Parts: sequence; C-alpha cells; structure tokens
Amino acid sequence: QVQLVESGGGLVQAGGSLSLSCAASGSIRYIVAMGWYRQAPGKQREMVATITSGGSTNYADSVKGRFTISRGNAKNTVYLQLNSLKPEDTAVYYCHADMGVSRRDVWGQGTQVTVSS
Repeated sequence: QVQLVESGGGLVQAGGSLSLSCAASGSIRYIVAMGWYRQAPGKQREMVATITSGGSTNYADSVKGRFTISRGNAKNTVYLQLNSLKPEDTAVYYCHADMGVSRRDVWGQGTQVTVSS
C-alpha cells in the first residue's frame, strides 16, 4: 500500500507563486508515475501535471509555462511549483500515484489553492 501526504497550498494574489509537495511512503517501488490533479467547485477533476518514473513530464495546456513538476532525489517526493497564478487556478489540488495496471491508483487528501484577483 502507498500513502501520499501533501503539503503547501494556501491563499495568494493573482500573479503570485505557491509550492506544493507530496511525499509517498509504503510500497513506492510499484509507482509508475506521480502527478497533480485539481478540482474546482462544480467542475470535474482534471490533470495538471504528471511525471513518470523515468522523469518524463506532461502538463495541461492551461498551466504550461507557469507550473513546473519535479521529483526529489529519492523519487518518493513530487513537487509542483505554481507561478503566475490566476484566479482560475483556484481549486483543491490532489496528488496522485499511478500504480500501474494491476494495482489501484492512490490519491492524496487534497490541498486548497486559492488565488484572489
């Protein structure tokens, strides 16, 4: 079993920056990829950024050039740097671990990011 613990988030003015982190523990050797998703009120959860065990990254078009996903040296921690934040980035941000085809994916508890205009 894998557990994900998120930290960071908070309230920031438009144009500001925030950092999120997610630490994985447990059976981390089975993790194929990690990433961040977000869900705004009344909207579906959407992918923000992902990073594979090999280091390949993928971003939603809406955050390209503003957000950066990275991993720690131990590869059990993933970070999301959020720059040039916009009010439409306001959402609960969830850390996600892709456990491959034979195991259930794991989600963090979520952390609130609020961007004021």
